[in-house]
Amino acid sequence: MLLVPQYFLITLLSYFPDFVEQYYSHGLYPFISKTLRYTLGWMPFSFGDLIYTFTIVYAIRWVFKNRKRIKKDTKSWLIDVFAAVSIFYFVFHLFWGFNYYRLPLHESLNINDEYSNELLIKVTEQLIKKSNALHLSITNNDTIKVDLPFEKTQILNMMPSGYRNLNSRFADLKYSPKSVKTSLYSYLLTYMGFSGYLNPFTNEAQVNRLIPVYKFPTTTAHEMAHQLGYAAENEANFIGWLATTNHDDLYIRYTGYTFGLRFCLNEIYRRDECLYEDLVADVNLGIAKNYKEVRQFWEVHDNPAEPIFKIFYSNFLKANKQDKGMDSYSYVVALLVNYIEKEPLY
Repeated sequence: MLLVPQYFLITLLSYFPDFVEQYYSHGLYPFISKTLRYTLGWMPFSFGDLIYTFTIVYAIRWVFKNRKRIKKDTKSWLIDVFAAVSIFYFVFHLFWGFNYYRLPLHESLNINDEYSNELLIKVTEQLIKKSNALHLSITNNDTIKVDLPFEKTQILNMMPSGYRNLNSRFADLKYSPKSVKTSLYSYLLTYMGFSGYLNPFTNEAQVNRLIPVYKFPTTTAHEMAHQLGYAAENEANFIGWLATTNHDDLYIRYTGYTFGLRFCLNEIYRRDECLYEDLVADVNLGIAKNYKEVRQFWEVHDNPAEPIFKIFYSNFLKANKQDKGMDSYSYVVALLVNYIEKEPLY
């Protein structure tokens, strides 16, 4: 029965983001997060994925053993089921989920959450110029795509330094210790259409080991942002962009700037296809090839079940204060545009 008061308490707290920000996101959560990362981060495999596997196998076994009881004693069976749901609901919110109800990031950064077409175009042109310059400094040829000279496991170990470089400006982005791993469910993730996820019960950042190397830095940085308590997808995208564009390595910075550029170009395409064609013509062909590499990867693994998984996850996001569902990922544009207007690219 505790499931009912839990639901109403969480609904009530969602109306007090200042309280959640102060006492959970900046109070209890950092302690929980660091404790879990210290405890499990050293393991070379995903402990959380093993827990998921055990839970799924146990649940199937339990249902099979209790299948006759469902008809004979439905009430008792339902009590057991809702008791388990209640426990998971409680642990999910205690260990991570309350971050969905914290203050919006644009308020913490003191920037606007709206922007004009003119500002969007201005920032997109800046990102094109910066991305082209980084691309040429790596390839010396504007038609060659960038191939990162790192193993994927190397990238997992490299990414915390991007967050360290942000510490002087953003005290909340201090990232230590590390707990980033490739997922044991990478094949399943690929056919579901996901690049990574955070395990909210173990605070392990999981990256799909099958995605192109080009996508590895930004995906890893995105999941690390979730570990730091930024639950909203657009905010995790923005924090991931900050971490990659402030990294010491030229290749990592390139993936970050082209990551932000892609979101801005997509938004311009949504608003004005002709303007999009004009702007994308200025993007180095090699950058377009990197975008194509990622697009082709997902096209190869496209399947009828993927939309079902994404609808489910989209509804999960909507239930957790992200009204746009899966579209929340692209709402990073508002943060990017207003932040770059305030803090010009160096």
